[in-house]
Amino acid sequence: MLPDVQPADPDTAGQLREPCVLLKLGEIVLKGRNRQQFERLLHENIRRAVRDLGIEVRVWQREGVIVVRVAGADRGGLLAESAVDLIAERLTYVMGLARVCRAIRVAKDPEAAICAAVALAAGCPGSFAVRARRRDKRFPVTSAELAIEIGSRIQQEYGYQVDLRAPDTTVFVEVDQREVFVFTQGWPGQGGLPVGMSGRGLVLMSGGIDSPVAAYRMMRRGLRCHFLHFSGMPLTGPESVYKAYGLTRQLDRYQTGSRLFVVAFGSAQRLLATSGAGRLQIVAQRRLMLKTGAALARRLRAAALVTGDSLGQVASQTLTNITALDDAVSLPILRPLIGLDKSEIMAEARRIATLAISELPDQDCCSLLTPRQVETKARIEDLRKIEARLDADDLAEELAAAAQEYSPERT
Repeated sequence: MLPDVQPADPDTAGQLREPCVLLKLGEIVLKGRNRQQFERLLHENIRRAVRDLGIEVRVWQREGVIVVRVAGADRGGLLAESAVDLIAERLTYVMGLARVCRAIRVAKDPEAAICAAVALAAGCPGSFAVRARRRDKRFPVTSAELAIEIGSRIQQEYGYQVDLRAPDTTVFVEVDQREVFVFTQGWPGQGGLPVGMSGRGLVLMSGGIDSPVAAYRMMRRGLRCHFLHFSGMPLTGPESVYKAYGLTRQLDRYQTGSRLFVVAFGSAQRLLATSGAGRLQIVAQRRLMLKTGAALARRLRAAALVTGDSLGQVASQTLTNITALDDAVSLPILRPLIGLDKSEIMAEARRIATLAISELPDQDCCSLLTPRQVETKARIEDLRKIEARLDADDLAEELAAAAQEYSPERT
């Protein structure tokens, strides 16, 4: 039998049984002296992610975990349960979290923890295991004793079989400084770093499969991303803009507050074609896109451009041509997909739910005025001569100034 122990804190005394969300941190726990800075930004992102739900939340930092509580949830009820479910689902998209767990917060009392764990196991047939952990070593019951007692009670109540290696259900019990948290496995988080920790970047969003995946990967490394789309208007319709808007809204789940800028690029492409670009047309227009992106990035205080280039995937992405593109601007160009093949990129696009949008039909501006043969070994001197005839730097500034802005709203 377990010892009769009273709750250690009056705030958790009584019949406390509060639904909450327990968040496990990712690589933030490896940070040193500046870890608190990462955690503060993560707290801000958590609040930002649930702000439009209209639910008042409180965010508590614990040792290696974050607790998100709902105002009034300690009084229980279906509304509190539903609110916690909504918050847990939303927080699975927040960068910097390794796991999101729908938990029950109970009094710091062995019997309260056991009862909550047994109740949580109801309706979870199959094998099970119990994992108990004490962050507060003053708790009078050891982790092993608590796990054994909970396992025995669950077997008595439901007849489930114990499987410590590969259980169908795992019940976790964590004893904290002021309360006990009881939960099952939960959902995987996005991992990575909190968005904003690495500064701002501007993503050249083509509307294809690659660039949304590149944006996601940079968000996961803490980069707050804004988006720049080049449409073929007035030579094409607005279909590609609709796709770019849909992709931006989908990606906004991972950071919130995204901004999409659209540049009508068709006339500029025609200028390049009439200037004698010839086989250099594709590389020349991509350089102009980068120059326009750099001009817009300065206004947004973005420190880098992001593209979906993958080495050797298409003719414009040979190593020589990538070198020629880097020469166009002084800003760093981040290419997180540079070593991936198409099947790997498509698999990730499917996982983050951008693939279906990217595959919608549209007339991409990059397919306009394409020469029969694309130069795979572009010479930087030849490209600079073409740009000199067009005053490319001034043209890029004009295009950036004329960009239309859209702010996708989450629904």
